[in-house]
Amino acid sequence: MIVCSCNAITDRDIHAAIDWMRASDPQTIITPGKVYHALGKKPDCGGCMALFLSTMRQNANLEVPAELRGLKELRKNTRRQRG
Repeated sequence: MIVCSCNAITDRDIHAAIDWMRASDPQTIITPGKVYHALGKKPDCGGCMALFLSTMRQNANLEVPAELRGLKELRKNTRRQRG
């Protein structure tokens, strides 16, 4: 299915890019911008972004690596202890 008509990006392209990025670097945070970059494209009009994000969220490899989860909360707690 075409997700981004401006760049002819399909759902398969998005999933392949996410899978490739996760295999290349298990600790990377995967963003729409990184997916576009991995596909050698740039966002254009932005009309596809809701569908693009929805497609990304369907991929199990999109999950934030376990080592990086909870960092925001940890940072917040550290600040409270200092101040």
